[in-house]
Amino acid sequence: MTTGTALLFAATQTLRAAGVDDPAGDARVLLAYALGIDRSHLTLVLPDEIDGDRARAFENAITARAARQPVAQITGTRAFYGRDFIVTPDVLDPRPETELLVDTALEAPFSTVLDLGTGSGCILLTLLAEKVAAEGLGVDLSGAALEVAKRNAQALDVLSRVRFCEASWFEDMQSDALFDLIVSNPPYISATEMAELSPDVKSWEPHLALTPGGDGLDAYRVIASGAPCRLTPGGRLMVEIGATQGDAVKALFNAAGFLSIQVLKDLSGHDRVVVGHLAPDR
Repeated sequence: MTTGTALLFAATQTLRAAGVDDPAGDARVLLAYALGIDRSHLTLVLPDEIDGDRARAFENAITARAARQPVAQITGTRAFYGRDFIVTPDVLDPRPETELLVDTALEAPFSTVLDLGTGSGCILLTLLAEKVAAEGLGVDLSGAALEVAKRNAQALDVLSRVRFCEASWFEDMQSDALFDLIVSNPPYISATEMAELSPDVKSWEPHLALTPGGDGLDAYRVIASGAPCRLTPGGRLMVEIGATQGDAVKALFNAAGFLSIQVLKDLSGHDRVVVGHLAPDR
């Protein structure tokens, strides 16, 4: 047997050689996962000898990370807005930047919300967990992604207030309901940008959720044009965008008749969310 300190040192070297951005941080997360403890307790057990089964589990996790599999896929969960979400290769890994979309949605009341391209459900289910009287519908083209979203809904105890539908945007939604709020983090990476993505993303996350091809704006064209018929008077539409897409998506919102359109920046100063309001008397 060997100590946790020795395992951690060797793993960090392995991940650094593989080109992982934060080798020490990822090694610590994966060691805590292999040991079945909270990361905050890891320092306390590093001097201890690690039994063979847990050492092998850690080595397997490091091998997977060295192959650039995302940490969240290895551990099976990712924290988002203070809650843990189940993550598999069928869904995008929830990103901290997406929390701006949730923050913005929670700034005004809503009782019904539609999430287009729901994936893991992190946006929709967080909104329902924060607004205990609200109900929602999550739409995704991937049936496998919807299964993950359902598992997350059950884990967060909001399953009774959410429905899921396998559909392409507004098509085949099996509902003519109107919503106070429509949210979406659609695929927006252009064909050119896809070639520049890190292996962690390009090789492991679902391309269906990453890119529509072309200029990356196809989903916004569909969402902006279709949303007015799905919103209540005065309802809000908000979408996450790529850092260079603010002006283009704002123009699409404007062409669809939305008012008080805003492009909001994330903590890094990049354009991240576009918000528009439907006229109250529409």
